[in-house]
Amino acid sequence: MVPFSILDLSPVAEGSNIRQSLESSKRMAQMAEALGYKRFWLAEHHGMPGIASAATAVVIGHVGAATSRIRIGSGGVMLPNHSPLVIAEQFGTLEALFPGRVDLGLGRAPGTDMRTARALRRNLDAGAENFPNDVVELQRLLGPFDESQPILAVPGTDARVPIWLLGSSLYSAHLAAALGLPYAFASHFAPDSLLDAIELYRSRFTPSETLAEPYVMVGVMGALAETDAEAQRLFTSSQQQFVNLRRNVRTPFPRPVDSMEDIWTPMEKLTVEHTLRYAVVGSPKTGEQKLAAFVKETQADEVIISMPIHDIEARLRSVELFAGLPLMEKAT
Repeated sequence: MVPFSILDLSPVAEGSNIRQSLESSKRMAQMAEALGYKRFWLAEHHGMPGIASAATAVVIGHVGAATSRIRIGSGGVMLPNHSPLVIAEQFGTLEALFPGRVDLGLGRAPGTDMRTARALRRNLDAGAENFPNDVVELQRLLGPFDESQPILAVPGTDARVPIWLLGSSLYSAHLAAALGLPYAFASHFAPDSLLDAIELYRSRFTPSETLAEPYVMVGVMGALAETDAEAQRLFTSSQQQFVNLRRNVRTPFPRPVDSMEDIWTPMEKLTVEHTLRYAVVGSPKTGEQKLAAFVKETQADEVIISMPIHDIEARLRSVELFAGLPLMEKAT
């Protein structure tokens, strides 16, 4: 058994709006807490009409205020888009509001297209190159008070918010191992380096004050329903979204369709199915088999599930069905 967590992007469903999307994220977090999920994380993306979580810290505060026990956090904040001081202040504030519940997951990708990335951080090269130093600076800003420290994060100092490194390649596995931080791999959209990254992280892990032993979280896309056919239909929304991303078409999160055959080309089908090959889609019985095989292959310490389902009621039902799988270790 392993803990289950949820990664939410506050999808802006076709026919819906941002206010409704944020309300849906709140409902999803409340159900996740009631059913024993360990964490509810939100992700930073920009300039995407189908995602409402760009102001990630604000949305974390929104779901934090609606819950009382479940851990809340970022999966992740794209640190090169920001000054470490600003993130320390934001997450120090969140920790003050929701003590003992906040996680700070960090990534080094822009979370958007290059033009928007330049508008966010101006100097792309400097942001990516400084990522390791920015992580260390952020650790210092969230750490205990030091009289010799010239800059203080207020709030932030002594908040000791747990920092995670997120990755889709070997880069963050190296860094997380060197710094002794927990590591989350984005196998839900970048599966190719999954096993190599996990092996590298575990083999090179250096214990730290933060973490004595390596801890690996793995991501999966998920859509469970009463039948395999219904779950597969729900999952066509995500498949359409990935096709649109590859075509550089920006739309709200699409409604599901009965068949993808008239939507994607044979090459797009091959690419999307390869990208989403770890997705857990089907009835509870099918989902249990797929997820058990995935956990066995990765030896993951925790699974974080993204459930990009258009209809909020179907999404909540999927949250409920995942929580009913015997593989899930319930949070207390």
